[in-house]
Amino acid sequence: MSIRTRFVPTLLTGLAASLGASAVHAQEAAPPPAQAQAPQDDAAQSTNPRGDVIVVTARRRTETAQDVPLAISVIRGDSIEATGNFNVVKLQQLAPTLQVYVTNPRNTSVNIRGLGVPFGLTSDGFEQGVGIYVDDVYNSRVAAATFDFLDVAQVEVLRGPQGTLYGKNTTAGAINITTNQPTFDFEGGAELTAGNLNYKQAKAFVSGPLSDKVAARIAVATTSRRGLYFNTATQRYINEQDNLGLRGTLLFKPNEDLSITLSGDYSKQDPECCGTVFVRLGQTQRPLNRQYDALVNAINAANPGRNYAVPSRNPYDRLTDLDSSLNAGNKIGGASLKVNWDVGPGTFTSVTAWRFWDWKPENDRDFTGLSVVSRSQNPSQQDQYSQEFRYNYTSQKIDFVVGAFGFKQRIDTQGTEQQGRDATRWSLAPSTDPNNVYNRPEVLNGLTAANTQYLKSTSAALFGQLSWKVTDALTIQPGVRLNYDKKTGFYQRIVTTGSGALITSCAPAATAGNAVLTAQCGVYQPQLTQPSVSDWNFSYDLNVNYKFARDILGYATYAKSFKTVGINQNGLPLDTNNQPVLSASTVRPESVNHYEIGLKTQFWDRRATFNLSAFRTDIDDFQATVNGGQFGTVRGYLANAEKVRSQGIEADFKVRTSERFTAYANAAYTDAKYEKFTNAPCPPELSGGTFVAANGSQTPSAPGTPGGLSPRQCDISGQDLPGVSKWAFSYGAEYNVPVTLLAKEGQVYFGVDGNYRSHWNSNASPSIYTNVEGYALTNLRVGFRGEGFDVFGWVRNAFDVNFIENLQVAPGNVGLIAGQPGDPRTWGGTLKFRF
Repeated sequence: MSIRTRFVPTLLTGLAASLGASAVHAQEAAPPPAQAQAPQDDAAQSTNPRGDVIVVTARRRTETAQDVPLAISVIRGDSIEATGNFNVVKLQQLAPTLQVYVTNPRNTSVNIRGLGVPFGLTSDGFEQGVGIYVDDVYNSRVAAATFDFLDVAQVEVLRGPQGTLYGKNTTAGAINITTNQPTFDFEGGAELTAGNLNYKQAKAFVSGPLSDKVAARIAVATTSRRGLYFNTATQRYINEQDNLGLRGTLLFKPNEDLSITLSGDYSKQDPECCGTVFVRLGQTQRPLNRQYDALVNAINAANPGRNYAVPSRNPYDRLTDLDSSLNAGNKIGGASLKVNWDVGPGTFTSVTAWRFWDWKPENDRDFTGLSVVSRSQNPSQQDQYSQEFRYNYTSQKIDFVVGAFGFKQRIDTQGTEQQGRDATRWSLAPSTDPNNVYNRPEVLNGLTAANTQYLKSTSAALFGQLSWKVTDALTIQPGVRLNYDKKTGFYQRIVTTGSGALITSCAPAATAGNAVLTAQCGVYQPQLTQPSVSDWNFSYDLNVNYKFARDILGYATYAKSFKTVGINQNGLPLDTNNQPVLSASTVRPESVNHYEIGLKTQFWDRRATFNLSAFRTDIDDFQATVNGGQFGTVRGYLANAEKVRSQGIEADFKVRTSERFTAYANAAYTDAKYEKFTNAPCPPELSGGTFVAANGSQTPSAPGTPGGLSPRQCDISGQDLPGVSKWAFSYGAEYNVPVTLLAKEGQVYFGVDGNYRSHWNSNASPSIYTNVEGYALTNLRVGFRGEGFDVFGWVRNAFDVNFIENLQVAPGNVGLIAGQPGDPRTWGGTLKFRF
């Protein structure tokens, strides 16, 4: 039995669970339990109608959010539950500058201000750009964002580079999640939710002392919901929710100066996921008889009586007919040991952690009910180990934090992709010759690519940040970080025919005169690459902030940051001889220059808060995703775009007029562009035709010209980055009235929240076919709450707005655009109680 297999049951029985996450606008957030209170003055307590102070640990120390000179959004745990945003994916409805796009848990993009993860298929060989931290533990894989929040105290979304304190993976920002900690007073609680689409969610926690020096906390959550799309091929709904989460925490506090916290968590998802529906067709430059409608007709003609047709061309019918197995089996968990020791005028902190992720996917990669790709799966097993040491010092004039960080990761992947019975007619040029490979289904049927790969990643860093209080009003804060990274990869693709014969080479000498082998090599080619790269990077920042008055803080920041070197882990593009381009094995690090100014204010006796920030981020050697567009080439790999720029303005407003009424409104304008990307992949309307001559003597055809000439690459300089809405807004309000109901004193309340995003593009190279229209969503809730209980009903997407979460270009340049429509109107009720 493996160490992991033995450890997880032991972990679950000894500890158990409360993963968490929440995020965003600066709403009131109660201080996380078991954390020191930030400095407060009597005026704040006497004039704030609620008396809450937003406490954060954004700078690795406890302080109030309004005293932190950076753009930070905060939301507390009970607000997450009230608005139904139960994971990071949902939180983008509350955070205008947070963008989260999911085609499956592995292919999850979490971006801030348009930057973070290259949009498109995910590779393990690069860093995220938006770091996700749970109780100071770095989660290296974005898949952690798809799990349910569990027993969360609050989430902080830090906008802009955070490389000094959070590391190389935070060029766009960080999501800092804090879970509730064990208490020495006994407490517990439970939450039950039910809704349409067979939605069921249950949460529970219990916390209390085991002795006068030891306390424990255990939490559990489970979520299930019927799938959104009906698959006519299997006669069942797909893209369901099936989540289980556990977390346990043990606190040992021998004295006031020392606390030791042991935590463990385990989460599991096992849905039939993640499928798409037909959205539209877009004409490419492939010959017309090799585009979607003609291909379907040709396959039907070759199979009398079959008469294949997509079940609906209206995506909001939410019908699909995917014929391959679907699965998004997902397990993630780990353990951490955190030590806080007050030493003299400062605090020493050690965080030791181990995490794992097991991923067992199955996909329908042709996005149709035809058997073009009959099997597609890339299961992986990931382990990471991290160690961080920090020392925080505080005095009247100087505060500083210094530390060291070490990280080690291993990822193993075993992939299989297999062609189906319709692949030959779908992928090969038509011919009337009965002996032509096009008329021989066995040529591609059963052709299989088996991929084996691993990644070893090692990282180490030294860092420090100083806050010099020059006067009571002026503070200068420089920070530095020295980082070393080494990445070693291995990728091997073995190709076999439907009869099991091994294809050893696709070089011209091997395929010359062999039409069958030429056709097979046009789909899969054997590859073997073993990239290895290491790099040193030095990042730094300088923040100057000035307190114009007690509740008015202005700041200016410059940050020089980086995203470390990457390697291509999913195979390499091919040269004209069908051989891997080895020079594409590695990608250069990103170089980031960031500028920001901001103003943080409170007024009306601190009943109202208004924060404003303006930023510009310039990135050289931006790590972008390049998509091949064909079944036979690597679907996505990393390459460097010469220059990218993101700039914009953000505003956050919150008001609490009394105990009866509170409201917030947030807005963001984000202008994120490729300033220079001259050798980008072409969008589908400029792909699929015959390549123009390499010597430049030919002119590409107009976009969408069937059988035309296609450029070898496209200059998309000046075009918008994918996934970014120029305008985004979120708002919310709640009003309550004190009442006595069924002999219970409490409040009847009504709440509303909503968000708007303008249009954005869903392809790495913006396409006229992948433009996603803007939309506005509105959520309502009404309930009754009192001491220890809360009962409310809710409606999400109250006006049943049709919207698209993501669009994908089907491989093969056939013009098919598939996608994932968002949730329709949903409704239900929630019961919460505490004791």
